[in-house]
Amino acid sequence: MTAAAVTWHDVEHGAYEADVPFWRELAAAEGGPILDLGAGTGRVAGDLASRGHDVVALDSDPDLLAALAQRAPAVATVHGDVRDFAIQRRFALVIAPMQLVQILGGRAGRMAMLRCVHAHLQPGGMFAAALAEPHEAVLGGDVVPPLPDMIEQDGWVFSSQPVSVEETNGHVVVTRRRQAVSPSGGLEEELVEITLDIVGADEFGRELEACGFAELRWREIPETPDHIGSTVVVCRR
Repeated sequence: MTAAAVTWHDVEHGAYEADVPFWRELAAAEGGPILDLGAGTGRVAGDLASRGHDVVALDSDPDLLAALAQRAPAVATVHGDVRDFAIQRRFALVIAPMQLVQILGGRAGRMAMLRCVHAHLQPGGMFAAALAEPHEAVLGGDVVPPLPDMIEQDGWVFSSQPVSVEETNGHVVVTRRRQAVSPSGGLEEELVEITLDIVGADEFGRELEACGFAELRWREIPETPDHIGSTVVVCRR
């Protein structure tokens, strides 16, 4: 049976495609090798590898990496923490899609990641990181929560729906209701909380400059009916 971490990662992240054309654009312009941070099950890494790019995927969850290796054998996988990793390669492009930058435990975690990224980039290499805008998703008044994300797997139906989004002390806490319905109709349910740091492009830009990055620019990824928008900060070593 598929590991729970893989299932819920696929439910909650697998269908997101709004940013993929931008990562393809960067990969085509910069060439490789490419390092995908927080690669998960390979939503972006697998896509880039399928287009002929040399991609290395790093993630802290071995179950996600195992699924990625099975789905995209051309991608090299590395188990590690983005705040403290060492790979014996240098990269032309390092990417951090989705909300990775905002789940690192605040500024100290981001700075640790940036130092690692800087050390692994070729001179003049590019780093691009997405910043979600979770405060824009705060549910208030009579706002109806979005429809759940759903997949079917081996006769089971898995769904995940945000039921509350609250901003507090520089963080946004998203509470999701996860439900799993068995082939016989049995229901399993749990509530999980996901905490995201609120960090804007200007603040993150100052952190990048402090770690030796330059030529900063921004690219907006528009929101979709199912996902909030984001800003990708792009820079060079």
